[in-house]
Amino acid sequence: MEARVETNFKVVQARVESHIDTLSTFTATPGQGTTRLTYSSEDLQARQYIKEKMKEYGLTVREDGLGNIFGKLEGTMKDAPSVLIGSHFDSVPNGGSYDGPAGVVAGLEVAALFAENQLQPKYPLEVIALVEEEGARFGGGLMGSRGIVGLLNEEDFNSLKDKDGIFAVDAMKKIGLDPALPKKRDPKTMKAYLELHIEQGPILEEKDIPIGVVEAIVGLTQLEVTVKGQAGHAGTTPMNRRADALVTAAQMIAQFPGLAESEGNGTVVTTGRLNVFPNGANVIPDKTVFTVDIRSGKEENVLNVIQNVKELAHFYSGKGIEVSVEQLLYIQPKEMNKDIVSLLKKKTSELNIPKCSINSGAGHDAMVFSDFTDVGMLFIPSKNGLSHCPEEWSDSRHITNAVQVLYEAAKKLTEAE
Repeated sequence: MEARVETNFKVVQARVESHIDTLSTFTATPGQGTTRLTYSSEDLQARQYIKEKMKEYGLTVREDGLGNIFGKLEGTMKDAPSVLIGSHFDSVPNGGSYDGPAGVVAGLEVAALFAENQLQPKYPLEVIALVEEEGARFGGGLMGSRGIVGLLNEEDFNSLKDKDGIFAVDAMKKIGLDPALPKKRDPKTMKAYLELHIEQGPILEEKDIPIGVVEAIVGLTQLEVTVKGQAGHAGTTPMNRRADALVTAAQMIAQFPGLAESEGNGTVVTTGRLNVFPNGANVIPDKTVFTVDIRSGKEENVLNVIQNVKELAHFYSGKGIEVSVEQLLYIQPKEMNKDIVSLLKKKTSELNIPKCSINSGAGHDAMVFSDFTDVGMLFIPSKNGLSHCPEEWSDSRHITNAVQVLYEAAKKLTEAE
């Protein structure tokens, strides 16, 4: 018995490595990490590979009006809700090979084990590969999951465009997707959602623990601040006559770390994107637009920082400067379903895999689904705690451990025989 399990482990591990390696080749920046933006040609390549594997593993494949991919193993009960397993397959620019794809690959391998062991579930099993979780092309993030649960309406989706002015609907059509297909899904069709993700932080590696069972996901807000001033000649405009949009933005941004530190409770604030207009070396900037990403496990800390950013905007408005703040995204801290957390811990223990409880400092599709269905999430260690960079790496043994846990949990949740 032990030998068979070991062989299976090695077979699954080899397939996991093959999936990850193949998906990592679908990048716009070879040799400089994974850049796979939503509805790009690299998205299409990854999409074709994922669909091909779903079919190979006996799943019925469909895509929705957002381009999310579903591979379904039907259950014996008519019209029963599905147990979903998956993650996203888009990336940040010059990111890594594991953030997202590790969870999609885990879903594929759970389906493969169902097929190999000829399991017949009562409730359907669905492997899901989600689009635009990162928000790297169309902003906001978590687009695939928000569309599925109805938090992104048709009108808002139709108005989405990237930095080059290309509409999401046009980008979809270009790679052969149909934006007219239904996007929203009835929550009654979802029994549970399970997601594996790399930790993206140092805790599991430092503790030398291969699996973290996620208890909660931090709240997350993204603001966009626009500072408008007056353009002018860099050489002929006296310093006391300037309304410099970039200097004002810099003064605001410099105060954000202090806002986070004064809140405590692991509150973090980041400005990751800053656009300067007209962006000429000898022109005083007349407009800057920058993002403010705010996260904390406690909602009150997030709300306090939002209020403080708005007060700063008010303080810096005047003398030819106008500052406005727009909220792009707001998601409350989310607890995972206690029954599924217990199930994941039980199955991990039965497999003799060391585990610990952990909170997620990053946002995930799981947090969107958690208001609509029962959600559970596993983390595996990230080498040196690194993510969103080419050095991102996780051990295929750890992914395979997680596949085993998810397989056992999925058998229980689908009531497979």
